[in-house]
Parts: sequence; structure tokens; C-alpha cells
Amino acid sequence: MRIGMNPQKYMANIELQSFHRVIVVVFVPEESDYYKDVFEVFKLCLKSIQATTNSLARITIVNNACHQKVTEYINKEYIQGTVDCVIHHKENIGKMDALIGAARSSRETLVTLTDTDILFENGWQNAVEHIFKNIPKTGAVSPVSVRTALHYVNSSTLRDIVLKKLKFEWKAIPKNIFAFDRFKNSFGHNYKTPDTAKWPVISYNGVQALLGADHQVLTVRRELLFLTVPIEPSLILVAKGSERLYIDQPVDQASLYRLSTYTNYAHHMGNRVEKWMYDLQNENLKSTPVETSFFEFVKGGCKISSRRYRVRVRFFTYLFKKIYNSESHK
Repeated sequence: MRIGMNPQKYMANIELQSFHRVIVVVFVPEESDYYKDVFEVFKLCLKSIQATTNSLARITIVNNACHQKVTEYINKEYIQGTVDCVIHHKENIGKMDALIGAARSSRETLVTLTDTDILFENGWQNAVEHIFKNIPKTGAVSPVSVRTALHYVNSSTLRDIVLKKLKFEWKAIPKNIFAFDRFKNSFGHNYKTPDTAKWPVISYNGVQALLGADHQVLTVRRELLFLTVPIEPSLILVAKGSERLYIDQPVDQASLYRLSTYTNYAHHMGNRVEKWMYDLQNENLKSTPVETSFFEFVKGGCKISSRRYRVRVRFFTYLFKKIYNSESHK
């Protein structure tokens, strides 16, 4: 039996107070072998997000079957109010299903999908949002400024470069060299970028960004999650083409740009902690995140490509290399 009327029915509609959602999927089943330092890496990732996001950003943590100690830490962060939303899974449902499921429940215009081992640097949110706001056809932006992500460039970006709708040039960015080498070497490489190296720079109305982006951390327009991201579950624990299908490909199918920030604002940590990570986080704590503002995308900006988009990728990649000589950046 019900007595009275639910008072929520008389309340006004919800007014959204946030614009940007950051989603982290965490899988730490134990603290030994490969996972020995992963809990500490995750804590550094989370603390860096908290230190570098402004009042319009919210954080979601997806606990993908972590062990009890990690689960208790996540709950503590939620109770303290430093995390806006927590989703718990008793079993590991796979990275993509956990990530996309959480992203689709978000209401914010921009959604950042990040791995657990990314360390954010103050200024990343403003830099990413600046590109979305000022380059209208942007569909995805990464704060990791790599120069070897041309294989993640889509046909829409290359087409507009070839058609001169975007300005393109190979340009030296000395500030990026150290961060890029650290990024490469965090995967076990022994990489040293030459001082003469150049980055693939695009510009639109004076706003600069880099061509292409990796998917360890990527901010996307929310509408992509319902237009071009597959509806069916991935049912893959990790990798095996799932990132390509659920993150990389949807941007191209929506005929939007895939870009990176002009200078680097995020770092890959891997599964071991190092002193530089704490040093960078200490620098984050010395600064206050820049406040940004709400903005809207042009309605109908996403134009879903036909099934022949793969042909267009090959075609415009060929033209781009012929015109701009992809070897000139070495």
C-alpha cells in the first residue's frame, strides 16, 4: 500500500551541473607478479585526475572485479565525495564492456575514456576542450601528443587536409620530445627521438592540434556512443581488436576528426611506479585547474559513413602521403 505521493514528482527537471565525464576501469585482482604495483599506479592515476579537473568534470570508477583492498579504497573515495560515481562488477566483464557501459550511462557532452595507468598533467582538460570547441568537426581528442599515430588517423581528417579545409604542416615541437620518448619507453622500448623530429600539425582558425591519437586515453563526443559504437557486447577481456572496434573505428564512421593536443598533457605509467610520477603529481597539486564552460556542438554534425569508409581511408591515406610526404618528419 502506498500512502501519499512521491514528492519527487513535484520537483523541477534536473539541471545538469557537469559537462565532462572521466571514466576509469580498474582491474586489480591481486598484488603480486604483473599486478604488484598496479594498485599504486591506479591511485596515482585517480589522484592526478582529481587534481587536474575543474568544477564541470565528474569521475566514474568502474571496479571490474578488483580484490577487497582496492574495492575498499574505491568505496572510500566515493564516500569522501572525490568520485562522483562507482560501478562494481563481481566478475571481470572485459575492458570494453565495462568502459562503454559506463560511458553510455553518462549525461555529459564529453566523455574521457582512460586506462588505469595514465598520469594526467594540469591543463589537459582545458587543452582538450579547447580543440573540441574551436575545431567543430572534432570527434575525439587525446592529451597524449604522439607523433606516430598516423595509423589512427581517419579518412575525414585526411580528406579535409587534402581538400585544404584544414591547414597541415610537419613542425618541430621540442617540448614534446622528452614526453614522447617517455611514452615509447614505458612500453619497454629503447627509444630516442632525433632533435630534428617533426610532428604532424593541423590548424583551423588559428587553433592547432596533432593529427591522429592513440586510445590509451581519449575524450569523445557522447553522441558517438549511440551512433557508431557497436550495440552488441564485446565479450573480450582486453585487446584482440576490441579497442579498434569500440573506440577507434566509431570516430571515422561518424565522419569526424581524431586529434591530439599540440603539446603533451598525459603520460603512460605502465605497471611499475617510478619517482617521476610522484614528482609530476606534486607539481599538479601546486596549480589550480582552469575553469572552462559549457558549449554545444552543431546539431547534425555527425554524418554516419557508408560501409565503404575503409576504401576512403586507403584512398585519402595514399593522397596524403603523396602530397605531404609522410617521411619528411623523421
